[in-house]
Amino acid sequence: MLKIFIGADHAGTELKEKIKKALVSDGYNIEDLSPSASEDGDDYPDYAFAVGEQVAKDEESRGILVCDTGIGMAMAANKVKNIRAALVSNIFSAKRSREHNDANIIVFGSELIKPADALEATRYFLELIFPYSERHNRRINKIKYYETHGRIPGK
Repeated sequence: MLKIFIGADHAGTELKEKIKKALVSDGYNIEDLSPSASEDGDDYPDYAFAVGEQVAKDEESRGILVCDTGIGMAMAANKVKNIRAALVSNIFSAKRSREHNDANIIVFGSELIKPADALEATRYFLELIFPYSERHNRRINKIKYYETHGRIPGK
């Protein structure tokens, strides 16, 4: 079964735990890369990078990240080579993140989505297989090329 790496900072812990509990019940193999409680707080890039690195190593895996808005987590995760982290706020965006963008990490803002919607969006994200249409694959390959070469293909 699909390996899932999950991470959250202090602001995303409650939602992350709800998602994790449900996915474990569904039979998913979950590895939680979240922090232990710290008096000094925590820094979301640390967990975004940790999840991103694990997903990048295992192309068959997926990741889930949660913070209060999801913005910082998505920005940080997308710095990891071969990661396409999508900040989603509803089921439609979760579906599109897989169908059009072949996202391999889904990111939630705990203040922006209800737990039940986040769980439903996560299930869509995990179950949908990227259809590899010529149009969408061409676009993803442009992203990959730019990530490697630092320029637009053909420029």
